[in-house]
Amino acid sequence: MSFLDHLDELRRRLVYSVVAIGAAFSVCFALSGYIYDFLAVPICEQVNKAEIMQRALGGKTQQQALKEGDQIQYIFTQDTTLEGVKVPGGTAIPAKVVRKDGVLTARTTQVIVVNSAIIRADFDLPTPIGSDPAPTRASCQNGLVLSTVQGAFTLYMKVALYAAIAFAIPFILYQIWAFVAPGLYRHERKYIGPVLAMASVFFVLGATFAYKIAFPAACNYLIGLQVEGGFKTLINAEDYLDLILMIMLGLGLVFQIPVIAFILGRIGLITPGMLWKSWRYAIIIIAIVAAVLTPTADALNMIIFAAPMLGLYFLSILVVWIFGKPRRSDSDVTALAER
Repeated sequence: MSFLDHLDELRRRLVYSVVAIGAAFSVCFALSGYIYDFLAVPICEQVNKAEIMQRALGGKTQQQALKEGDQIQYIFTQDTTLEGVKVPGGTAIPAKVVRKDGVLTARTTQVIVVNSAIIRADFDLPTPIGSDPAPTRASCQNGLVLSTVQGAFTLYMKVALYAAIAFAIPFILYQIWAFVAPGLYRHERKYIGPVLAMASVFFVLGATFAYKIAFPAACNYLIGLQVEGGFKTLINAEDYLDLILMIMLGLGLVFQIPVIAFILGRIGLITPGMLWKSWRYAIIIIAIVAAVLTPTADALNMIIFAAPMLGLYFLSILVVWIFGKPRRSDSDVTALAER
């Protein structure tokens, strides 16, 4: 193919990729609210645990142990139905701490009137003290805010775009493969399937680790500092979206260490012995990367980020030991290509 033919082929593959992202975007925008709620679960859990429950316990923090008989100001963190009466979120009622079935809970101390409906005294409130309500869109609104008029529209546009790119990645990778495959030797094409499969699996594992373990641990530390300092937790929703996506993307890319080791091992650029001898330098590099990715400055969260990377490094040694090959000469490569 001539140079212009290559450009025409590249343009065609780019158009296909953009069309795929556009089609995915139209679907993701309709579901952007649900996607953002899913991404907001880690911060909602921590806000509910550290701040909302603090207010529900009458200003006492989790470090200040409650005991049976304490008088508290119970605040409903979300709309709740009690005896057929809908109590709006944010409603505060006087209550006392009682022990029921071995668990501390709150009990009303007087008759409560809500919108002309009556809730009797000595009524056990549904949420045991110390437990956390399931995070919902309503409960998240206590900690996530938008600072501009167009903030919600911009937020959902960003969510839809990022989600569309994520869902279109398999098709985009196929377009990349279709563009470069004609320029590869036959034996080189055999590597594409395993590499794409490994890359996809490890990226999902990295993003899942960030969503389930790394980011919640960082949020727990940071939000806890704000509550202990007496600050009201109001988090910009757009900043939060950028932060969690950066961490999920960063750890998804970091989890590609075994994939890179597989490629370099197959072409003979690295060996298990080479990686084993360099483990001390690897630890230093991993510590630096963990410090960059970790949104906190404490050692515990840095270890949470660094531990999987260290494990992946030693897994890479095993991958190279199993799948690595000695580096071939030009004549060997030519011979393989002619088969």
